[in-house]
Amino acid sequence: MSGSAFDRTPEQNALVEGWTPPEIDTSRAHSARMYDYYLGGKTNFPADRAAAERVLAAFPSLRVSARENRAFLMRLVRLLAGQGITQFLDIGTGIPIEGRNTHDAAQAVAPESRVVYVDNDPIVLAHARALLTSGASGATAYIDADVHTPESILDHPTLGTTLDVNRPVAVLMLALLHFLPDDHKPTEILARLTERLPSGSHLGLSHVTGDFDPVSWESIVNTYRESGIPGQVRSRAEFAALVPDGWEIVDPGVEILPHWRPDASTTEFPDPALVSAYALVARKL
Repeated sequence: MSGSAFDRTPEQNALVEGWTPPEIDTSRAHSARMYDYYLGGKTNFPADRAAAERVLAAFPSLRVSARENRAFLMRLVRLLAGQGITQFLDIGTGIPIEGRNTHDAAQAVAPESRVVYVDNDPIVLAHARALLTSGASGATAYIDADVHTPESILDHPTLGTTLDVNRPVAVLMLALLHFLPDDHKPTEILARLTERLPSGSHLGLSHVTGDFDPVSWESIVNTYRESGIPGQVRSRAEFAALVPDGWEIVDPGVEILPHWRPDASTTEFPDPALVSAYALVARKL
């Protein structure tokens, strides 16, 4: 992969002194690499592609959903940066896409924006170290941590040196919560992740749903589980119920991804059944 993170020395990849690339298990599918495949990326392996193709056989338009999810991320970050939110905690970062990441959108509006990315896939880590680099006025950092243990994120020294958690922070968890079935206690995880944040902080979420095509989505979830990846689709009401106490969902509420504050230039929208994913943004009171 010419020009990729794997063509560089560990020192060139590192954003922190002493970092070296971890081992990458290519024998098992990973959700971030499957998502990269849906988006047409090349940072995936045979196990990822095989699992992704089984999913696409059940729901060929999943690539539409993936593209709409990335577009929602960019719209949301630009909107929040324009409203004065310049601190972002992006959990479940996924494999970077050049020019279409959280810091790209935020710093295009507010160059001083500071972003902490969180993921626990070694290949995401390797690319993040190489590609998620800040403009001169702001900052980016990366934490290798698992959302199942929120304190490993909140207490990580990198978080405290990059973000001022006494000022509003936007926590982004896009296309992540559907990998936390109810027995993983996602409501508790969200509450623990956000309880320390001050008033005025924001929470941006997206989540796949079976509301429009329950049969296909049951098949998709089963395919992920067979690949060792847990999952659960949720209805509109179940998705909204994940928002922690003390937070209010802001306008326009829970919407299909492309309908959440679309760009003014957008005149055509995909059929909701092709997207099958909701978005919401909440604000801490």
